[in-house]
Amino acid sequence: MDIHRCRFVPYSPSTINALAFSHPSSAHRQSKIPDTLRLAVGRANGDIEIWNPLGGAWSQETILKGGKDRSIEGLVWTQDTDGEDENGNPVPGRLRLFSIGYSTYVTEWDLALGRPARHSSGNYGEVWCLTAQPRRGGTTTNASRDAKQSRDDRGHQGQELAIGCADGAVVLLSTADGDLSFKKALSRPSAKKARVLSIAYQGSDIIVVGCADSTIRILDARNGKTIRNMSLGGGPSGGPREILVWSVRCLPGGQIVSGDSTGEVRFWDGKTYTLVQRLKSHQADVLDVETSADGQTVVSGGIDRRTTVYKRTKGAKVHGSARWEVISHQRLHTHDVKTMAAFEAKNLSVVASGGVDTNLVISPLREFGKENHRTLASLPQEPAVQSVPRKRLLMSWWDREVRIWYIPGPISGGSAVQRSRDLSGTQKRALVSRIGLKGEESITSASISANGSLLAVSTMSEVKVFRLRQRRTEDIPTLQVRKLEVPATLATQGARLMQFSPDSKWLCIVTPGSIILMARVAGDEHHEVKWRLLPKLVELKRRHRKPAALQKQQGVSTLGPYERNITRIAFSTDGRILVCGDLAGRLDSWVLEGHEDLMLDGGGEEADEDGTSSSTSSAEEDDERPHRKRRTLFYGQHWAENPSGSLLPKLPAAPLILSFRPENPAAKHPPTNGNIGLHATRHTPHPLSHVLPGGEDRLLVMTSLHQVFEFEVLKGSLTAWSRKNDTASLPREFRSVRDRAMGCIWDISSAVERVWLYGSGWLFMFDLSQDFPVAILKEGGKATDNQRKRKRGGQDDNSMRWLQREEDLRKDTSGAGSKIPDSDIATGISREVRKITQSGGETVLLEAPRVQGSDDEKGTEAMALSKLRRGIKDAPNQWETDGKQQTGGGEALIKDSRAVQTRKPPARGRPGIWSTFKYRPIMGIVPIGLAAYEASYVTRPADVAGQEAERMPEVVLVERPAWDIDLPLRFYGDQEWAENKAALSS
Repeated sequence: MDIHRCRFVPYSPSTINALAFSHPSSAHRQSKIPDTLRLAVGRANGDIEIWNPLGGAWSQETILKGGKDRSIEGLVWTQDTDGEDENGNPVPGRLRLFSIGYSTYVTEWDLALGRPARHSSGNYGEVWCLTAQPRRGGTTTNASRDAKQSRDDRGHQGQELAIGCADGAVVLLSTADGDLSFKKALSRPSAKKARVLSIAYQGSDIIVVGCADSTIRILDARNGKTIRNMSLGGGPSGGPREILVWSVRCLPGGQIVSGDSTGEVRFWDGKTYTLVQRLKSHQADVLDVETSADGQTVVSGGIDRRTTVYKRTKGAKVHGSARWEVISHQRLHTHDVKTMAAFEAKNLSVVASGGVDTNLVISPLREFGKENHRTLASLPQEPAVQSVPRKRLLMSWWDREVRIWYIPGPISGGSAVQRSRDLSGTQKRALVSRIGLKGEESITSASISANGSLLAVSTMSEVKVFRLRQRRTEDIPTLQVRKLEVPATLATQGARLMQFSPDSKWLCIVTPGSIILMARVAGDEHHEVKWRLLPKLVELKRRHRKPAALQKQQGVSTLGPYERNITRIAFSTDGRILVCGDLAGRLDSWVLEGHEDLMLDGGGEEADEDGTSSSTSSAEEDDERPHRKRRTLFYGQHWAENPSGSLLPKLPAAPLILSFRPENPAAKHPPTNGNIGLHATRHTPHPLSHVLPGGEDRLLVMTSLHQVFEFEVLKGSLTAWSRKNDTASLPREFRSVRDRAMGCIWDISSAVERVWLYGSGWLFMFDLSQDFPVAILKEGGKATDNQRKRKRGGQDDNSMRWLQREEDLRKDTSGAGSKIPDSDIATGISREVRKITQSGGETVLLEAPRVQGSDDEKGTEAMALSKLRRGIKDAPNQWETDGKQQTGGGEALIKDSRAVQTRKPPARGRPGIWSTFKYRPIMGIVPIGLAAYEASYVTRPADVAGQEAERMPEVVLVERPAWDIDLPLRFYGDQEWAENKAALSS
């Protein structure tokens, strides 16, 4: 594959200002992780990202788009009270998400529609912070039993929100009855009008408020009285007089923790409201503080880039309370740490942090010091780049702007080094168009047609379509852009997803409510015919299914219709099959029936199944056949539900990749004889053809759990390749990657059937004409990829032990990174010690391993099932692959590629698996030249075995390194200044 490595796409990730988990932590370590657990990430550009932890896999599900001059400064989740269905069974309350951002109102978001649902404002100043009242039955803090009982007695309806304002006011908002309204003001602005910077609940009725005047106030939410004012004293000498209390938190035992502008973390008694202990753990402001569910661990982050961990000791006490000590600090971020959020359950114990460096970092909480942290990419999960291969155009979009570049072709006949040169060489790329949208809303989706003639751009409130016409001026290509008229029903509706079909004849629009609309494109690129979207739109009906959360047992909260949000759509190569996937893992599919006849009406005439036009049928006939199906015809074709669509199973997780295999150039289709369309008669003026598509219908699916499936959509079944190659057969290297898959590139020809999968930090190639390696089961149920130790260019014992060790470190973690090897543990002692006795020595584990149980058993069963599907027996005379891969510098071993195969061995020099991790972070990979266009191919040189030369695909790999992002100046400590000074002097 010939790669153009590009870094000129100016996509700028935004600062993370707020984090919030949808559920509170559980102090009981045996509590299961809620299926609807989500992490909301608020950024400075107004976007809110929804992440699914997936037990440590961490997948970005969707982005609630913001707009110009909008920033998310605070996030909080609430849950409505439980209700009952029509049968009297309890139904868990709905989760709701609220945000604030440099304004006087609080915004509630509609997760299903992806836009604000309502706003609440009142006679108070700019909102600086907010918090939610603890949930009923959740983790209790310092609330007494009497206070909790009083709350139950007065008929609590939902969780109340408490907000702190810039003028010093503290206000309560009610979320009862699914609304958001003003309830009462607890504290009016004081004479100083000190800003309320932080706020937290202590129990159900006590509110702790951190202010900008060196004071922490304790308020009673029942009567609005001030219980106590806790003073932090004056500021440091030479600095500001007032101390800013940036963060306050309450521990389960009632103790209060605060972080302020002096770099100190202070612990306060929750009953007497007096200072217990103060720790100078930061060299600059402490911006946020988080606590564990059991109250034994505190984590803080600040401007000095430190993430500091504190533990409660069991020995000496200070003023009757246990003493706190700093265990460790790390610089997990490269800039200010602005916000943190923690969650703990049975198999998940993490603290998420974010800040100016735009990266989301997941750190272990319960297993701190024993596991590594993990940095999630700041780039969107769905690539914001597309291409027009035949015209060598690259398009990207962000915020409210679309840019299109022309990518020059490779040097014909040059060497591999010349072909893979950087684009800054003699042939430079050219920015041929720059389109900015009016208004304040950010772009949700953009799509450019395969012929490069049309561009569709959408926000949550409107859809725009542009006509692109390519011109050349002094050998520099340019694009002339002209706005086209869009049907009125579509222009003001908005869209969350849009995509042109590969034949450029259809535009698929997914509305904010996940309604699928199909618009027919009229025009001819070879003639000066006016391009337009036909005014008639077709709505494709989805199968009715209950939300997954409602089908589960009681006690689990629900996200409602959010799980039915469509996140991925895919057209087949001929544009006649459409498949969409939602967050619940459901697949819906439709087919374009009939043959195109441009001599017929293309205006979207409706006809019944019997061919009768709806315009000619009488009212009596309509009454007699009220349930008859009507189709909308465009040039003799109409969209219909896939007859085998109901056979497609529900996926185990949301799909990340939906991609049809391209047509094989070697495939031959029988020629048609004459006009194959149906002709109108007097009784059937609009005949309906039910001819199904005859092209490629194999669909590759990859879920957020990195499970790979391939379906024959028109049959509703798995392909033969997919039945033999399940997830357990995936190479160990691929199973161990952390970053989720973003997209794929196909390389289909008469010689190869390859798919290139990529994530933000990796690139894998799989040859689908070969089976994946299958692990061989040893006695005792353990799996290995190398039962027979052969050294024919394969792996030796040391490399296998290294692979097994790396895989073991990634298993049974708490949701962050992999385990730290015993030799590298920097805090405390190792996980095991050597016990010496008279009879000898033995290894003693200091901690009991967590029982994960089913994972290893399922993996072993899946491997055995995969072998059974292929008919593999552990016979000594079966063939094993050598496991070699070709790289740019020669041949290198592929780990985990020696396995028993039943297929014919691949040709020499053609690896079945290839991978690299040198490109990062990858924003997207798009083709520039594919099989349909001979000029866009680069010739592969013949290999050493004398095979004939092949043609390789040409792609653009877009990277967005962190060092290319413009960030403000960061804080340097005294030690860092000394190190920099010494480095400069040397």
